Amino acid sequence: MCGIVGYLGATNASDVLLTGLKRLEYRGYDSAGLATIHDGQLHVRRAVGPVDQLQESLTKSPVRGEIGIGHTRWATHGQPSEQNAHPHMDASGRIALVHNGVIENHSSIRNFLADEGIQFHSQTDTECLVQLIGFFYGRSGDLRESLELALQEVRGTFGIALVCSDHPETLFSARRGSPLLVGITAEGYVIASDPHAVVAHTSDVTYLEDDEVAVLSPAGLEATTIHSVAVEKRIEVLDLSLADVGLSGHANYMEKEIREQPESLREMMRGRLDVTNGRIVLGGLTEIERDLAHFQRVLLFGCGTAWHAALIGGYLFETLAGIPTTVQYASELRYRNPLIEENTLAVAMSQSGETADTLAALREVKLKGATCLGIVNTVGSSIALETDAGVYLHVGPEIGVASTKAFTAQVAVLTMMACDLGRRRRLSPEQTANVVHELATMPEKIAEALETEKQIQSLVADLSQHDNWLYLGRGVNFPVALEGALKLKEISYIHAEGLPAAEMKHGPIALIDKGMPVVVIAVQDHTYEKVLSNIEEVRSRKGRVIAIATQGDTQIGEVADEVIFVPPTIPALSPLVTTIPLQWLAYHTALHRGCNVDKPRNLAKSVTVE
Repeated sequence: MCGIVGYLGATNASDVLLTGLKRLEYRGYDSAGLATIHDGQLHVRRAVGPVDQLQESLTKSPVRGEIGIGHTRWATHGQPSEQNAHPHMDASGRIALVHNGVIENHSSIRNFLADEGIQFHSQTDTECLVQLIGFFYGRSGDLRESLELALQEVRGTFGIALVCSDHPETLFSARRGSPLLVGITAEGYVIASDPHAVVAHTSDVTYLEDDEVAVLSPAGLEATTIHSVAVEKRIEVLDLSLADVGLSGHANYMEKEIREQPESLREMMRGRLDVTNGRIVLGGLTEIERDLAHFQRVLLFGCGTAWHAALIGGYLFETLAGIPTTVQYASELRYRNPLIEENTLAVAMSQSGETADTLAALREVKLKGATCLGIVNTVGSSIALETDAGVYLHVGPEIGVASTKAFTAQVAVLTMMACDLGRRRRLSPEQTANVVHELATMPEKIAEALETEKQIQSLVADLSQHDNWLYLGRGVNFPVALEGALKLKEISYIHAEGLPAAEMKHGPIALIDKGMPVVVIAVQDHTYEKVLSNIEEVRSRKGRVIAIATQGDTQIGEVADEVIFVPPTIPALSPLVTTIPLQWLAYHTALHRGCNVDKPRNLAKSVTVE
């Protein structure tokens, strides 16, 4: 992985490819490259580091051509190097290919081709695929047939784009488990793994599905399966504009997306909260509406931030709906041979809708008979296509690698789902209306919580000097502690650990020494007195307590070194306000340490490989 762009049209391909690759930089990568065809010759340029390095190489040694492919790579097989960067070529030098995904049987393919006398020039699994295509092509002379034969042989995931100097007006693409879309323009086609690279050229797109091949040429778009069965493709309109993917005057995307949360949440809830009648309306669940009252168990799963949102959902489904709920890491669930009981509702959480572990877990639980829902942000994503029903977040593109607005939207959607199920099972109309009315106030309360920024800025100069932090929370705010710690780790590279506050004394308390930052979520709920006791335990060991507390709390200042106040709300909804200062804390700490908050090292926005 990480980003693919392809172009066939009437302008200089390298310019289009470079612009597209720059729009995909947010996904994270370590090298970049492109290939074009001009005068029957294949021209390849590759560089380690940012797309700017590739652009500099092209400035010194330009390439021409009106067809080409480009790629930003996040290493899976082979360290970052120019040799391992994409595109990769076959032994004849006629075929170039870029690839997202993992070819699981690459070793056996490599051994087979080596026995046939083919020499390899990289450590990547991708080169095995292009060499296999070239091997078949050398025998048959039919490139499309050779592509299909190779894709039938490989195991694993792929989103690929391919050009061949023998076919200077044809762009080939295919996918299995790794997203790919085709944009249709007035002059040709733009293909990409992400709509951000297409939106500048067109809003008319079609999405490839698993085991489909698309052949693009001046004659049009021809789609088949990898077994040569014709496929009719439907043209859709992207719900995305250039303005959506711009910075709009903000310093970086993370700042923009933190500040967007009041409006993004308001947009997400529009039409879904019937405040007048005190009820939830989730149109995405219409297809399974008759079953909602009869589910006996809920299984929530995701990875990273989505898993933290799922943990909050676990509290909400049990508290509001009274339904037993299990929360699993998707990366573990896929290998656990899970026991799926009758009438189980399984909910897959993923901002991108393409997270490989979450998609694999979804397929596993679906195979075992669960009714499957998706909570995703990206329309047309794999999880959205493979679930029985679901809810889109509708928060607009999230480009910063560290998720912010998608997390609050996921929590809000889970709250609405739990409330909806609860009304069908145990909640009175008055109880339901209370949650609905409080949800409706969340955009304003989040806006108020955003005003903690200045106070947090004044703290980070000292706090950022410490290399170990603890985050503590109880009940529904324990996952918020996990999320706060993750944000700090992701963008400031400080080691941080999130814990249930009561678990601190069962081992981790040994870590606390003088001045160590301990961030405690201490809102006024049924665990408040216990959290105060946990704070005293930290103080007695000279840790520095930064408390996230409820406005009007006059007691917390007596035990905490610093207090950051957030607006009051009902306990079930408190994560929506307590998470905001933790986002600012991570953000400003990272800036103070000179870190790139939008492109943290070693991370990709969407993990589409295992």
